Amino acid sequence: MKFSRMIKTIFMMDFVTGLLLAIKKIFKTKKTINYPFEKGKISARFRGEHALRRYPNGEERCIACKLCEAVCPAQAITIESEIRDDGSRKTTRYDIDMLKCIYCGLCEESCPVDAIVQGPNFEFATETREELYYNKQKLLENGDRWETALAENIKTDSPFR
Repeated sequence: MKFSRMIKTIFMMDFVTGLLLAIKKIFKTKKTINYPFEKGKISARFRGEHALRRYPNGEERCIACKLCEAVCPAQAITIESEIRDDGSRKTTRYDIDMLKCIYCGLCEESCPVDAIVQGPNFEFATETREELYYNKQKLLENGDRWETALAENIKTDSPFR
């Protein structure tokens, strides 16, 4: 008799403890977000959609050194260049096959002028595979669209480079 009474008391204490815990949690702020309408915080080191950046004067940063093409383990980057009148190189073709890309960030780390970066955009689903073959124009548009966020992320991450 005593044993069954003790068991009932323990179960009742567990029930009351759980109930108090639930009541306490009701008044705390929620940890979930309403995703399509609310966006969560993204790390400065997040590796999302690729972008080519420009200098403040509008000139593209890429100097066609081809380090990103050489370091890419998936061989997703293709670069062609030509020599300018002043002797410097200019990219004529900069393609990334996003279907091959493994988002490792080696292209971003190897770039000496921070031309190719991986931005904060992770919402770039497409309906066809052809839309995931990025050319130079698409990459420059991404850079123009995300420039403020990209510059801020690079500044935040600079002590760790």
